[in-house]
Amino acid sequence: YQRRVHGRCSFSMFRVFRLGFGVAIGSAFGGAVSERVVAKDVPGVFSPEEWRSFELEGIFPISSNTKRFRFRLPNKQQANMTVASCLMTQCPDDGKLIARPYTPTSAEDASGYLDLVIKRYPDGKMSNHIFNMKVGDQLPMKGPFLKLKYEANMYKHITMVAGGTGITPMYQMLRKIAANPNDHTQVDLLFGNQTPSDILLKKELDQLAGARDTIRLHYTVDKPTDAWTGERGYINREKLGRLLPGPSTPGCTVMVCGPPPLVDSVCGPKGKDRSQGPLLGLLKEMGYTEEQVFKF
Repeated sequence: YQRRVHGRCSFSMFRVFRLGFGVAIGSAFGGAVSERVVAKDVPGVFSPEEWRSFELEGIFPISSNTKRFRFRLPNKQQANMTVASCLMTQCPDDGKLIARPYTPTSAEDASGYLDLVIKRYPDGKMSNHIFNMKVGDQLPMKGPFLKLKYEANMYKHITMVAGGTGITPMYQMLRKIAANPNDHTQVDLLFGNQTPSDILLKKELDQLAGARDTIRLHYTVDKPTDAWTGERGYINREKLGRLLPGPSTPGCTVMVCGPPPLVDSVCGPKGKDRSQGPLLGLLKEMGYTEEQVFKF
């Protein structure tokens, strides 16, 4: 791994392999199909060194193109993944293997299962593979891989900018913040989607915000219904400036996660080596510094 220190958090990334959207890799991260190990046969739940297969035990529709997939963890074990971390998933594709990262949405201390909320994309090879799975099928996973090690009160204020399935690492962090009464971090989330029905985890997010007045939610949709009362349109400079604290806010950090067009527009892409890369886009125009911005 390469490691980059970013403010008060460390970011572990995969060298060479891109973790973004639509990139296939072969027998990456040290494992091929022939090396898969069924989870119950190896001590511990997950391993960053080898692929372990987990049984799909439940499928729960969320929207027309999004479902929650629940995978069984052997012997009622807990995932115990550090927030915020992701897992790699693997499937065969045309004679090779591809891998994609997903951030679990189940609680760290959930016993016996792990949830992945996945949106199906027409050209998404992994998402289509998982959507075609049936209960009882197995999916190889490897990890966890740390994105950002969150600790209570490590920032005074976090601004989260997310789009689509980019909400999952944000949700991980929000749940951890909300669960700790001694964590006084102020959080503003600006979450963009196409339609109101596309807003992933909205019920769960609303519950977190309802429980803690330090968490504020701002939803915006590109195609609002007549009944929609939230923000309308894309995430742009006007919304960022009006809804969120500015770069002069003491202890403020901005975290961004979402599809490439959103990330490119808001803060610029990550580096080709998956480093944070230079700060570009709207946040740079607004006066933020690289030390204030973290790209998932």
